[in-house]
Amino acid sequence: MTSAIILAVLAVICIYGVYSYVHHLRCGGGCCGERDAPDKKVKVGDKNKSHYPYTVYLKVDGMTCSNCVRRVENGLNRLDGVWATVELDRHLATVRMKTRIPEETLKQTVKDSGYLVLEVSEEKP
Repeated sequence: MTSAIILAVLAVICIYGVYSYVHHLRCGGGCCGERDAPDKKVKVGDKNKSHYPYTVYLKVDGMTCSNCVRRVENGLNRLDGVWATVELDRHLATVRMKTRIPEETLKQTVKDSGYLVLEVSEEKP
């Protein structure tokens, strides 16, 4: 009886493993749809740093690949008067603004992109 239960549990584990592997091959795996077509980059027309008197730095949690970076940058760059760049290795978004934008708006924009802002600073960490 005990060996039958153990055999059934092993069979379920094997079936689940095969299912997961096949699903990974068909749908892709890993981070944020890395096998999907990447989002088009939102281009900022004005890249003259002197036009952006306000700068804040966002420590962003959850980014693991270039698609994550693109999603955060696109979300922030869709805001009016913003030029954002993201460093994946530091999990840091540099947000340049023509007019000061409330912290909560920036945090919500990053959250809407699927990530979490851990810290907002006016000094580069």
